[in-house]
Amino acid sequence: MLVTGGARRVGAAICRRLHAAGARLLVHYRSAAAHAARLKDELEARRPGSVVLAEADLLRPASAEALVAAALAAYGRLDALVNNASSFYATPLGMITGAQWDDLIGTNLRAPLFLAQAAAPELRKATGAIVNLIDIHVERPMRDHPVYTAAKGGLAALTRSLARDLAPQIRVNGVAPGTILWPEDGAWSDEAARRRIIEHTALGRIGEPADIAGTVEFLLAHAPYITGQIIAVDGGRSIML
Repeated sequence: MLVTGGARRVGAAICRRLHAAGARLLVHYRSAAAHAARLKDELEARRPGSVVLAEADLLRPASAEALVAAALAAYGRLDALVNNASSFYATPLGMITGAQWDDLIGTNLRAPLFLAQAAAPELRKATGAIVNLIDIHVERPMRDHPVYTAAKGGLAALTRSLARDLAPQIRVNGVAPGTILWPEDGAWSDEAARRRIIEHTALGRIGEPADIAGTVEFLLAHAPYITGQIIAVDGGRSIML
């Protein structure tokens, strides 16, 4: 299985969950080399020969085919693709740059498309599956995030489109997280703002990376008759916005 952005945070939780279920992993990372190495050591201690790391900048056109080739070189097959890697930050209208557009659209939409295209021949052989990480705010946009919202909205549409185009051999689904981990850039560091988010979540708390990882595993391994669907994993936040 190929997991993009798998070295840390939600990506690492997905890798741990899939590995515990028996998967052999190609873990992609861009700059988190130390986190990736620690994750590999942790997982390989449990099952040697089951994790390979691959550094790549997904904004580079050749990255998709290189990652698929790395998976084939390591394991001789590719059963699943998890498009988890993502850039996320505000882009207030009037201050948006071309570089921000290229980054947010590139990581959240362009890369998943070309990874799916590169992986499709091998996934067809394996009757495999793709899971894309989307966002509940596709339906209810956050203020000052128009480029990110457009990128994830495009990924939601792409998920459904690929589910049609790649059927019946390959299933394609999405997971739309709510608030799982607070952003590292301090955007929601204000305690009052955090309380407001929790108060507008039906279950009264933020989620855990394991909540996303479990849903990804379900869609990959336990949902043979589900395709073209996007599951919100948000503690009910989307019904209260």
